[in-house]
Amino acid sequence: MAKSISSRSALILIVIAQFLGTSLWFAGNAAAPELELILGEKDLVPLITSMVQLGFVAGTFLYAFFSIPDRFSPSDVFFFSAILAAACNLVLLLFPLQLGLVIGSRFLTGFFLAGIYPVGMKIASDYFEKGLGSALGFLVGALVLGTAFPFFLKAFEVSISWKMLLLATSGLAIGSGALVGFGIPDGPFRKINPKFDLSLLPSFTQNKALKGAAGGYFGHMWELYTFWAFLPALILFLEKGNLTGTTQSLWTFLIIASGGISCGFGGIISGKKGSEKVALFSLMGSGICGLVLLMAPEIPTGLVFPFLLIWGMLVTADSPQFSTLVAQSVRPEHRGTALTLVNCLGFGLTIGSIQVARFLSDFLSAKVYLGLLAIGPILGLWIYRYFRTKDLDI
Repeated sequence: MAKSISSRSALILIVIAQFLGTSLWFAGNAAAPELELILGEKDLVPLITSMVQLGFVAGTFLYAFFSIPDRFSPSDVFFFSAILAAACNLVLLLFPLQLGLVIGSRFLTGFFLAGIYPVGMKIASDYFEKGLGSALGFLVGALVLGTAFPFFLKAFEVSISWKMLLLATSGLAIGSGALVGFGIPDGPFRKINPKFDLSLLPSFTQNKALKGAAGGYFGHMWELYTFWAFLPALILFLEKGNLTGTTQSLWTFLIIASGGISCGFGGIISGKKGSEKVALFSLMGSGICGLVLLMAPEIPTGLVFPFLLIWGMLVTADSPQFSTLVAQSVRPEHRGTALTLVNCLGFGLTIGSIQVARFLSDFLSAKVYLGLLAIGPILGLWIYRYFRTKDLDI
């Protein structure tokens, strides 16, 4: 374990480690075309994506239930989770390839990603008593850029075999674990929760500030991953099919990646204006974008890309700020548990949202079923304001 380091150095290492570790998230998606040919299956991407999301939900629930990020060194939790996630990702290279093995591998990879993404935010909160919004802005920004990266490879037609892809992403994940496990000691503001407490999770339901922050985050999550998942289809629809596949992938990369940049800028602004203002402005703005898509008769071709770029920035920038509000709403020794639990519920919502959109896509145009995503931000704003008002009344 490294000796004490500055908060700035810790943040740089966490951002790099987060980017490297979460490369496992969509490794299966990138390998899907070759896996489909080998297995003789079709449309593996939705199944693979759902398995990672389900694994992540299961993992975050158990990590939160047992308060693992608060009871044990979060750097150690990150390290072992990264190693185990990398191993689960490599399973496909060690045994005869079967559909059940692919499903199990992606589920378990998602399960152990629960020790990378939310635990990375917990580590950041242990280093930043002030300025946490800015720190998490850069941290989540790294995750968003990692999400966009497969579309970059597709846009430039970079061809990598599925075996090399799994080897490379597992290697990156192991590197991320080593960066944190050996490079980042426990932060100076860490408070240890020494024991397992069955009453901890139920007690969160009495915390109005936490429920408000979580409600805003849930509204954001209902919109975010469905927007990303159906973004290529939306681009094609708005451009009336007049795009090549590579151009479509490049647009998708730029729009998603813009959210990574907005997370960083939003974090900087939060240091001056506060996380609440940045989170609510972003959530309201992305909701307005959904309503514009839903209600506008037609978006002129020349405005399609600027419109989606603005939406791509707004739909993401609130994520680290709501996470900051979640962390600030509980005692320091409970931050890891609260962040992990809220991640669990938020990512669970993404599965429902994606499936609803997939169902509606059989009957409605992309303009309508994606415009309806505005329901998430509207409800998120209402829930946040409701519990915030209740909190101030006490």
